[in-house]
Amino acid sequence: MANICILTDTAVQFPAPAFEGRQLVHQIPLHIEFNQQVYKDCEGIRIHDLPLSLINGDQVALIPPTPEDFTDRLIALSQNHDEIVVITHSARLSSTYENACQAAEIVRGQTKIEVIDSQTISTGQGLIVQAAAFAAEEGMGLEEVKDQTRNLLPRVYSVFIIQGLTYLENIDVLKHPQAVIGEKFKMLPMFMLDNDVFFSSYKARNKRHIVELFHEFLFEFPNIEHIAFTQGNPPFENETRALRERIAEDFPGTLISEHINNTLITAIMGPRTLGMFVMQREDA
Repeated sequence: MANICILTDTAVQFPAPAFEGRQLVHQIPLHIEFNQQVYKDCEGIRIHDLPLSLINGDQVALIPPTPEDFTDRLIALSQNHDEIVVITHSARLSSTYENACQAAEIVRGQTKIEVIDSQTISTGQGLIVQAAAFAAEEGMGLEEVKDQTRNLLPRVYSVFIIQGLTYLENIDVLKHPQAVIGEKFKMLPMFMLDNDVFFSSYKARNKRHIVELFHEFLFEFPNIEHIAFTQGNPPFENETRALRERIAEDFPGTLISEHINNTLITAIMGPRTLGMFVMQREDA
């Protein structure tokens, strides 16, 4: 049996604090630059330190692992593992996936490596990593884990309500005038991250309407296995409470988890972000 491990990045958030195969999962850190100061692995900076908006000229940027960082980590892991599956957050949101691919080409002569773009982030990425770890724990090798993981990708859906639209300039979703106008008019656009395309699909009229939009989105899926909410600071407490009540009534027995956005997600989308990740069952 091959000695296999999973390498992911720290943009991941796991729905469960402990899960089967957790000991096989390793992480490579991402960093944050805030107003010309770099915080390695987010040490020394918290969600509360980041501004609600970048409209006044504050600068916040995500710093992904370089190809050299990935190369060093893969070489170190290859000392104890014959096979490595790398699962990154969406390639749309940073160069992390591309850098991992470059490193894998260098190290592949020493060990078997497969790099997978999760096409999501945060808890959506966590659901995918957990599934890969479970498959590895069950004794599957690299090819089987890769196939299982890629088959899962189309069953994980990611939607976000983002109020701090000026953050989206950094990932080229909005131009500066669009972002500034959107914030000044207190718009509440709903964005979808689908197949590495990040786009606005609807606009909520107000916070109460967010519940309607998310609830309608859930009804597009016939058989849901897991729904995860992530929220920033300030939190969307009333909205998530109303959604929990509706889910309990309309989707009884569906697993629900709630999480606070980590600092990396906040650096990409801003503190005022509500995310929902939906995983369909395999037989849906």
